[in-house]
Amino acid sequence: MKKVEKKRKSLFIVDDNLTNLNIARDILSKEYNVITIPSAMKMFEMLNKTIPDIILLDIEMPEMNGYDAIKILKADENYKHIPVIFITVRGDSASELAGLSLGAVDYISKPFAPQLLAKRIEIHATLKTQKEQLIHYNDNLNEMVNDKVKEIIGLQDVIIGTIAELLECRDYTTSGHISRTENYLKIFLDALGKSDLYKEQVDGWRFEAIMQSCKLHDLGKIAVRDSVLKKTSKLTEEEFEEIKAHAAFGVEVIEKIQKNAKDSAFLEHARIFAGTHHEKWDGTGYPKGLKGENIPLQGRLMAIADVYDALISERPYKKAFPHEDAVKIISEGRGTYFDPNLVDVFLKLEGDFKEVSRD
Repeated sequence: MKKVEKKRKSLFIVDDNLTNLNIARDILSKEYNVITIPSAMKMFEMLNKTIPDIILLDIEMPEMNGYDAIKILKADENYKHIPVIFITVRGDSASELAGLSLGAVDYISKPFAPQLLAKRIEIHATLKTQKEQLIHYNDNLNEMVNDKVKEIIGLQDVIIGTIAELLECRDYTTSGHISRTENYLKIFLDALGKSDLYKEQVDGWRFEAIMQSCKLHDLGKIAVRDSVLKKTSKLTEEEFEEIKAHAAFGVEVIEKIQKNAKDSAFLEHARIFAGTHHEKWDGTGYPKGLKGENIPLQGRLMAIADVYDALISERPYKKAFPHEDAVKIISEGRGTYFDPNLVDVFLKLEGDFKEVSRD
């Protein structure tokens, strides 16, 4: 943590009496940088050049008295933080209360008692230093917390990325699928962020968490046998059921991690992606047969990204579809397989999807 550098405090002493200015300057100049000013009007001119740590302000002055001056100071964002100490010949409690009510931090009577004046200023200078140190500490603490959060997010990203790479190494037939679907999702989210469609839901998402979590949408495939996962011919009904089980298994794995982790909120999106990206708008999908907007938005978005990438990619059991054919198939699935609103968005973005598929 960076330390606050100690430096001499600077004081404005504002009084129309030259003798009082000289006395106060002689008492305080050994410890502080003292600037003597003969009027409140001159003080505001000086404030345009330098900001003092403390202002000693006389109450009874021509042109503008101390009460009027402090009102202006406290109304200005640039000056309201400066501690103001009234100096005056008035000794009644009503005058002192009036000054404190306007925002003064202390009230010193004239003529000055040198030791008392020095001690009072020392106290307020110390308070000013402590306040600066507290602000500095809080700023540094916020910086440390932000750095730690970035570190944790970075670690999470590395772990999730490694898991995603292991999945793709196991299922080499879908090489690049995870990174492409991540990019498709980013295109979707950028578009939704600029529209009113599902705005309330999307505004509540943390972008980094979404982009991390979507990489785990096929996590459940770790439970699928290699002979099924890499099969080049048509799957049997039993084998297809095993493939379908990957959605529920992915949810199960993520829920186990959530139970054992102190901070696993970022995995909530991953659980939803894993469990709902094969649900269909008309309720004929799996694993739960959810329908319409009962399917979480994450799953509805990933459904389009996942199917598009499967269509335009070559598999051992099929050739890659041209982009135009993939767009047509998704368009035909509007309102049956896919959320119709999201299909409309996709059709506006299909050129961007094509660029990602080329990369």
